[in-house]
Amino acid sequence: MDLLRNVVVFLHIVGFAITFGAWTAEAAARRFGFTRLMEYGLLLSLVTGLALAAPWPAGIELNYAKIGVKLAILLVLGAVLGMGSARQRRTGQPVPRAMFLVAGLLSLAAAGIAVLW
Repeated sequence: MDLLRNVVVFLHIVGFAITFGAWTAEAAARRFGFTRLMEYGLLLSLVTGLALAAPWPAGIELNYAKIGVKLAILLVLGAVLGMGSARQRRTGQPVPRAMFLVAGLLSLAAAGIAVLW
């Protein structure tokens, strides 16, 4: 059971890496746009995060405050990505830089909370 939980933790980290990596690639290219890859990484983080929030194996201690904060960050990040992607499709222009920076900071904050809390 520990192996399965560790695989889910690994996939959760991969989800962050996909989201933040795609964001970094866009920032490095100075395109400042949201991609489908960011949304897929966010979805992977959400699904694996919800799986990790279940108390398995039995007897594991969960930090519900940390889970709640990470879920809130994930929901806000999803909203930012959703609004930005809709705006990109509607106008054909990249998202505003402030929105783009918020997405990167939220993604980085989620990883920081996971590691440091």
